[in-house]
Amino acid sequence: MDFAALPLTSFPVAGKPPACGDHFLPMSREEMRRLGWSQCDVILVSGDAYVDHPSFAAAILGRTLEHFGFRVGIIAQPDWRSCDDFRRLGPPRLLWGVSAGNMDSMVNHYTADRKIRHDDAYTPGNVSGRRPDRAAVVYAQRCREAYRGIPVAVGGIEASLRRCAHYDYWSDTVKRALIFDAKADILLYGSGERSLTELALRLHRGETISTIWNIRGSAVILRDPPPGIPGSDETRPGAETEIPPVILPEGSDPGKAAGEEPAIPEAPGQSPDPGAESPEAEAPAPSDPGDGTEGDPAEQGIRDGFPDDTSGRRYVLMPSFEDVREDRRLYAHSMHLLRRENNPFCASFLLQRHGDRGVWINPPPWPLGTPEMDLVYDLPFMRRPHPSYLETIPAYEMIKTSVTAMRGCFGGCAFCTIALHAGKFIQSRSPESIEREIAEISRRVPGYAGVITDVGGPSANMYRLGCRNRRAMGACRRGSCLYPNICRFLDTDQSPAVELYRRLRQSPHVRRLFISSGIRLELALCWPDYIREVALHHVSGHLKVAPEHMSDRVLGHMHKPGALSYRDFERIFLRCSQEAGRRQVMIPYFIASHPGTEDEDMISLALWLKERGLQVDQVQSFYPTPLSDSTTMYWTGFDPMLKIKDNSPVVPCVRGEIRRRIQKAILRYHDPENWDIIRKRLRELGLERLIGTGSGCLVPPEDRRDRRRGAAGLGAGDGRGRSSQQRPERRAWSRGSEQRKDRGTAGRGQRR
Repeated sequence: MDFAALPLTSFPVAGKPPACGDHFLPMSREEMRRLGWSQCDVILVSGDAYVDHPSFAAAILGRTLEHFGFRVGIIAQPDWRSCDDFRRLGPPRLLWGVSAGNMDSMVNHYTADRKIRHDDAYTPGNVSGRRPDRAAVVYAQRCREAYRGIPVAVGGIEASLRRCAHYDYWSDTVKRALIFDAKADILLYGSGERSLTELALRLHRGETISTIWNIRGSAVILRDPPPGIPGSDETRPGAETEIPPVILPEGSDPGKAAGEEPAIPEAPGQSPDPGAESPEAEAPAPSDPGDGTEGDPAEQGIRDGFPDDTSGRRYVLMPSFEDVREDRRLYAHSMHLLRRENNPFCASFLLQRHGDRGVWINPPPWPLGTPEMDLVYDLPFMRRPHPSYLETIPAYEMIKTSVTAMRGCFGGCAFCTIALHAGKFIQSRSPESIEREIAEISRRVPGYAGVITDVGGPSANMYRLGCRNRRAMGACRRGSCLYPNICRFLDTDQSPAVELYRRLRQSPHVRRLFISSGIRLELALCWPDYIREVALHHVSGHLKVAPEHMSDRVLGHMHKPGALSYRDFERIFLRCSQEAGRRQVMIPYFIASHPGTEDEDMISLALWLKERGLQVDQVQSFYPTPLSDSTTMYWTGFDPMLKIKDNSPVVPCVRGEIRRRIQKAILRYHDPENWDIIRKRLRELGLERLIGTGSGCLVPPEDRRDRRRGAAGLGAGDGRGRSSQQRPERRAWSRGSEQRKDRGTAGRGQRR
């Protein structure tokens, strides 16, 4: 059976699904006995506590497998120092499913300054230390030791972003694909409902794990490429295969209406980048282009009209692990190939050699259509932590009354990895499914008072948006539909989101509805009614947005729109709030130390903040996470959004603890503890004019008390006679102690 050709709603059932009832997936033999089980078919191992809520990967994958007739057990946060915890449920009949959890274990353990965190929001009591570093690798090895001969599949965000050779920020080296270190049989990347269910069904039908190599969204270890698949050697920059341009069928161009050519919207504050790739310039024609019908892909069936298998596809030979480890230009080239082959409708296989073996990466999984999304989110979740936990789990408390309306993101921010993990095609649920979930929240969540904290996803205002031309969608190789300009084929009509909000406000189970997911500013400007709707009904007084910076040059390296987008959005938002008689403000978030950011850029941003009377208490330092474009810039100096050439421009990067701290300190210009650092840097840059008490100055001049304290070795005070000895936390920060908890530096690409 060709599972790739079937929607998830048509997958066969392996056995009799359990009777619908209130039960958690078992975490102990006693729970298995109460369910009448002697053995689990699949055991999921997770670095997070088990919360039976669709925001937690173990729960949503476990419930999906259960729906198709599999008996699924959960081993949450096992003691990895021995195999005892991994034998808790006995051996699984089919396979182990291993994940580090919702969050990369290294990001979970360390701040952007590589300092140890002392909390873990996915653990009861918010305590750290319940999972190891590189948890996916350790768990997979323990599963193999506990019961030999049982297939091990490793997945989740940690594995997904390490499916090929990757730069590891914590060791400052290039590491090989995670599947080698984990000694796993197969690696599943991206959203795992389809791929994990297909793997379980094929094993259930008698296939052996060694013969399963062609599941979409998976990577396996092979010595040679499978026979019959043509390949192209692209191990060197400039060796890319020529890709023909898209030839649209006549009459299918959505940019033409009534014989007129409407203006193509562009990201405010941005001009098209002539060096950026566009679908017209690099997109191959799909083997089955369809008829060019326009409309919502989710409504039509997102794969309608496209080939549903991998026949006729080639494989691309990437630079080997040994080559990318030694040559940073080749590393950047390999990242360019990875992002180029990320459209499931036209992606090639990828092969990267690691010695005498290679990691074979199949095309990304098909996006889920609306019926498939509804199936997954309508499953019978208990919507609360497992009763064995006696302490609260902060991550659950944050999302227990929020609703996921969509997946995916076509924004393509350089520092974000959502597109490489969940894909850039938006996968939306139906309003009816969302209403059913809110009704379940009112029934199952203790203390629910009618307040929904969020309805959204990676970006709040991408609900039901997508490409208006299926031929272009099936051939596009752009990493972003918004940068450097808004694609002419992108549907920017955000009325479905507005209608959804209005519909939910009429629900008897909703008293207040807030939007907490990030709003893509330049997209919202294409539909001002969306801004008005949010300002009037879905903000509690403070709207958090993420312009990230106010320098167009820096924003270009982030693959974000220019600063004009923020200013235009703020003007409309404040005007709408004022017309409604509401006093509301916008709280911007910024990133320090991102590749391409000079100290002068941070000083300009700090002056902008001071001019507006804004003081940023939480500053996010750029966190290099595997496979993001920004991480590639950080490690190599090249932007993988562009083809890597001999004359490719080099992106300046801030490296080293001292340089990164300087940029972070500049944004906290109002903190007296940072004044000495800022004064020193301003003098080095010849900007002494910014030291003073005038309106155009950034920090005050040094006074006698500052000099006296400095001579005594006490550090800078707070300007009111108190020394840092009276404020041990700030003194620890100035000396680089690991005792101070870093605030707000977790990788944004992981959270969005």
